[in-house]
Amino acid sequence: MQTTISSRFQVVIPKALRERLGLRPRQTLTILAKGGILYLVPDQDVKTLRGIASGVEVVGYRDESDRT
Repeated sequence: MQTTISSRFQVVIPKALRERLGLRPRQTLTILAKGGILYLVPDQDVKTLRGIASGVEVVGYRDESDRT
């Protein structure tokens, strides 16, 4: 998909992408630039991240000898 930068430096995200990614009006995005590429990353509320690592085994992950 392609889009164009307007004279006011605005970019329209195509509707198909907005719907697929669940983007909403007034939602904030973080813009990252790396290697000449712009990445638009939707910001998420910290509460939505709760539980994403449930079930991860943490026993033996860090021993006391690793601590400073």
